[in-house]
Amino acid sequence: MPSDTARTNPTLELRDVSKQFGDLRALSGVSLCIAPGDCILLYGPNGAGKTTLLRVLSTLARPSEGKVLLDGEDVHSNPVAAKSAIGFVTHTTFLYGELTVRENLEFAGKLFGLAALDQRITDALDTFHLRERAETMVRELSRGYQQRVSLARAFLHDPHFLLLDEPFTGLDAASTESLQGLLRRLEGQGKALIFSTHDFEQGKAIARRMVALEGGKVRYDGPVDLAPIAALRAGERGRESEDRT
Repeated sequence: MPSDTARTNPTLELRDVSKQFGDLRALSGVSLCIAPGDCILLYGPNGAGKTTLLRVLSTLARPSEGKVLLDGEDVHSNPVAAKSAIGFVTHTTFLYGELTVRENLEFAGKLFGLAALDQRITDALDTFHLRERAETMVRELSRGYQQRVSLARAFLHDPHFLLLDEPFTGLDAASTESLQGLLRRLEGQGKALIFSTHDFEQGKAIARRMVALEGGKVRYDGPVDLAPIAALRAGERGRESEDRT
């Protein structure tokens, strides 16, 4: 999906960010830089702060301390530019159930003021195998199909940064394989990806870099192939906990 205009390739950065929810400190002094072409697996147990980190990066949540910077500028000083640069998929789809798949994409595209919107929507429907469901109300879709619509919307405006929180949730095997291929191609397009999954092998097949969180702190940030056993065990504890629920 081509951009409307030529754009520079910015960096997205957390600088000493903490996030407090009452007495709970979800993030503590997190610093992280995401550059064009980065492909990052965000890994850790349940409650480690992964979703909070992604929400702060996406501008949906403000840090209690520290800054979120897009090319050196605080994202909250220019939220329109930040939202244009970021595509975000989270556990909550934020889709409009009373609108069709196509109408949800049209609504998002108009908010971004996208040119050639009809073609962009057609491309997104084809990419995520949604053409046959384009006129279906979102509330009538299965969780897996709603996930596909969320992904289509996140990619629609051709963002520099894709922030994906458990993006494979609800997807069947064919859709999972298709999404994995799409994510692997982002690096060659100069885009940055940061995504979470409890499945380390699945993440390792896509990512070059891993950021391991535990207790709201970064415990490891480096090549995924060199990740320490302690970080991997922390993530597996999160997966086992999830499997029991």
